Amino acid sequence: MKRLSSAMSVMGVVVLGLSGLTACGGGDGYGSSSSSSSGSSSAPASSQAAGATKLATADVGDLGKIVVDGNGRTVYVFDKDSAGKSNCEGGCLDKWPVVAAGDGTPQLDGVDASLVSTVTRSDGTKQLALNGLPLYLFASDSKSGEAKGQAVGGVWWVVGADGKKITTQPGDSGDGNGY
Repeated sequence: MKRLSSAMSVMGVVVLGLSGLTACGGGDGYGSSSSSSSGSSSAPASSQAAGATKLATADVGDLGKIVVDGNGRTVYVFDKDSAGKSNCEGGCLDKWPVVAAGDGTPQLDGVDASLVSTVTRSDGTKQLALNGLPLYLFASDSKSGEAKGQAVGGVWWVVGADGKKITTQPGDSGDGNGY
């Protein structure tokens, strides 16, 4: 019995170690991931893990009135997505966590309900979408009113109150390594 218990402890350590390695799977941030990653990620799913998600609008810098989450964090769309399908997987989700659909109907303030929908991701989770395009946060936006992800890689954009992406280039372009 002691030998079995010891063997199970070793197996547990091995399994935990391997799962930690696969969660850190690489990728170019555009959704193609290393062969060890299968679309699952340990990235945070949303700024609000449970309950109804909230979308609102706020004036942010020279971008005008844009869509933000319930914590006032800017939301983005990704040019490599298509209507109804997210292509940000693996390592991409480390920098661009999804806006999870949550439970129930999203709370909306200044956002037209007819524009809001959900997308089912490859792992089966639900992500909020606007005009059919999946919504994301940018991990480097640490507080409300920031839009550091705007135009990153020429493929990430904030969303206007009308549900359309805003392609205004930011005043300072940052390091360009956000994707």
